[in-house]
Amino acid sequence: MSSPAIEIARIAKRYDHHVAVKSLSLTVPRGAVYGLLGPNGAGKTTTIRMLLNIIAPDEGQITVLGTPSTDPALVDRIGYLPEERGLYRKMEVRRVLRFLGELKGLSGRDLDRRIDAWLERLALRTAGADWGTSKVDELSRGMQQKVQFIGALLHDPELVILDEPFSGLDPINAQALKDTVVDLKKQGRTVIFSTHLMDNAERLCDAVCIIAGGEKVLDGGVAAVRDAHGARTVALALDGAPSPAVVGVLENPAFIQRRDDSNRFMELELAPEARAADLLAALVQAGAPIERFEVVRPSLHRIFLEKVGATHVEAGMSGHG
Repeated sequence: MSSPAIEIARIAKRYDHHVAVKSLSLTVPRGAVYGLLGPNGAGKTTTIRMLLNIIAPDEGQITVLGTPSTDPALVDRIGYLPEERGLYRKMEVRRVLRFLGELKGLSGRDLDRRIDAWLERLALRTAGADWGTSKVDELSRGMQQKVQFIGALLHDPELVILDEPFSGLDPINAQALKDTVVDLKKQGRTVIFSTHLMDNAERLCDAVCIIAGGEKVLDGGVAAVRDAHGARTVALALDGAPSPAVVGVLENPAFIQRRDDSNRFMELELAPEARAADLLAALVQAGAPIERFEVVRPSLHRIFLEKVGATHVEAGMSGHG
C-alpha cells in the first residue's frame, strides 16, 4: 500500500492571542479528491499555507508525498491555486502562462504545446477566438481564474491544492473546473480543495474534513460521514404552495425536529420518536401535493449546519480562513 499523499499530525498556528489552527490531524489518501470544508475564518487557508510551507506550524508535523513539507523539492510536485488570485494584468495571457511554466522548469515547444492544449480544453482558445493573445485585464473574472488554474497545472503536478476554486464562478466556468478535477482523479492525481460550498464538496469529494474555529469537527469518506448520521432525513418536494393544513403538519414537533426549506424542496429531520410512514400519512391526509417523498441520508450541508451550527456559519462568513 502506498503512503498517504498528506499526513498532518497535531499542527497548530497562533497569531498573537488568536488560534487559527488548533491540534489538527488528518490523512489524505493518494489519488483522492479531498475537501477541506468550513465557514470563512475556520482555518482552511492557514492549513493549506502550512501544507505548502509558506508558513510554519507552531506545533506538529506535516508529511507531503512521503517527505517532510519543508523539502524544497516538493515545489515542483505540487500545483497550487491560491484564494487570492494574482496575475500580471497588463501581460498577454500566453506570456503569463509561459512565465509560470518556466518557473516550474518547462520551456520551448513542450511548454507551448501544453499551454495550447489547456487553453483549448478550458475554452480559452476556440475556432472563433484565441484569448491567449489578449491581455489578462481584458478577460472576465471567470476566464482569469481559468488562466490561473492552467498555471497551477502546466507542470503535471502529483498533488493539486485549490483554495476556494469555485468562488465567484458562473455555472459554466465552475463546471469546466469540476470536469478537470474529475479528470485529474482519473489520472491518479490527488486533489485537495477548500470550500464553504457543501454541494460542490458532496458531488466531487471522496473524503472530507470539516473545520470550525481552527479545530477538526469531523472527517472521513463522504458516504461514511453521511451514513454515520443515520436515515432520519426525508427529502420532500411539493407541487405548489402548501395549504395551512400541510404547514401545520410540517410545523408539528411530533413529526419534525428540524426543517431546511428551499421553497419547493425541503429536507426534514424526523423527530426522535417519529416514523417516516406516519409523516407521509399525515401529509396525504392534509392534501399535500407531493412530488417526492424519500427517506435519504442527510446532505453534507445538513451535517455541516448540525456540526458547525448555523450561528457559527453566519458569523464566519465575514472572516478569513
